[in-house]
Amino acid sequence: MTSPFVLPPHPLAQNAAKEVIAKMHAYMDMHPESELHRVGKMFGVLVCQETCLAAFSAQLDGSYEHEGFVPPVYAMETPPIGKSKQESQRLQKLLFAQYNLINGKGESKNLLDIFAGEKPIVPAEIWFSNSKSNAQKIRDIIPPSGAGECCAPKLLQYALMQGLHPVALAEFWVGASPKTEIRKEGTFYAPCSGRCRPILKHMLQGIEMDQEPQLQHAQKLCTDIHLLYEDDYIIVIDKPSGLLSVPGKTDELSASSYLSKQRQNAYVQAVHRLDQDTSGLLVLAKTPETYKILQSYFQRRDVFKRYEAVCVSSETPSDRPKEGLISLPLLPNPYDRPRQMVNPTHGKTAVTRYKICEKRPDGTIRVDLFPLTGRTHQLRVHAAHPEGLNAPIVGDRLYGQNCIENNRLNQRLLLHAAEIVFPHPDTQKTMHFCVSSGF
Repeated sequence: MTSPFVLPPHPLAQNAAKEVIAKMHAYMDMHPESELHRVGKMFGVLVCQETCLAAFSAQLDGSYEHEGFVPPVYAMETPPIGKSKQESQRLQKLLFAQYNLINGKGESKNLLDIFAGEKPIVPAEIWFSNSKSNAQKIRDIIPPSGAGECCAPKLLQYALMQGLHPVALAEFWVGASPKTEIRKEGTFYAPCSGRCRPILKHMLQGIEMDQEPQLQHAQKLCTDIHLLYEDDYIIVIDKPSGLLSVPGKTDELSASSYLSKQRQNAYVQAVHRLDQDTSGLLVLAKTPETYKILQSYFQRRDVFKRYEAVCVSSETPSDRPKEGLISLPLLPNPYDRPRQMVNPTHGKTAVTRYKICEKRPDGTIRVDLFPLTGRTHQLRVHAAHPEGLNAPIVGDRLYGQNCIENNRLNQRLLLHAAEIVFPHPDTQKTMHFCVSSGF
């Protein structure tokens, strides 16, 4: 079986997804009152050696059962409602105990056991609450609400219960886009990290899996680093796409760790970060003191940054100004890290200046992006969101360019940190670096 977390999914799953989308479009035509017209929903397919299965997350138009889709793992007639918070939590835990999920070894675990060792999921309302009981609340938020009702667990549960042999799984969005998260019609998404990853870690045991492919080997990427400048205080490089800026949770090489080893494990720390799939200019400090000084420049916004991007413009309003500001507050999605979501209530200020430089015959636009704040995934969300550019960056696997009906499924993220200006931490001389993307 191919990994469900690798995008794009296997071609067999892509073809099966097209059939489900066509079926649901016919359903929407027959049901103008369907929720799909208002908020949309995640659907999924699981190609097995014997047959192909389809599922939708949670309920569809108020029902867990629809012809042609697998049944839920556990069918609730009505959700549990308690008279107090304590009673509601007790009933919720009783409900989670009814979700018994099997794996490829034939072992069964309920959701309470599956999530027992996982890091708590903390919703926004608790992150920003000053309540003294937060610690107790956090302990009670396992599993997250909705766990077990997503497409992937439903599909695998049915397949394994029927003795089928899974080959490829894909999840994709059908219907209207929500206002907070970036979900677009006909676009593939990996299973969510908060609800699904712990469940799938259990369910995939005993199933022979393909090794998750690396787009390029980290060691090869490190040798592709272009050193632009170095003195006793700083290093400036042109980072290739696919390479981490700093070490992650695994032992995979990063730009900072590689440069440190090259200098006999000397201190080398990235002052800011580029997403793994983003290429371009990265500044690193060679001493802790330099790192603190440069960090203060970024915090005071004394650093000028310009990014080059290629975006899909087919949905961009024709009357959009060629230059302007995008201001959409961002918040990490607690159920699907590292994805970000727009949240006017709890989100942190995120502002981007943009300039549309070129409209191209292939339906894309070349855009310069100037981040005035430094939020995670800020440029990617501001480009993709309907209230931003409404034009996802080509190759964006998180926010909208795994679309079924295009030829860009294997395209790298076309986002490049092209220009940076900042004061030297020792001499205060203006340091100006510019490397075009060539997009």
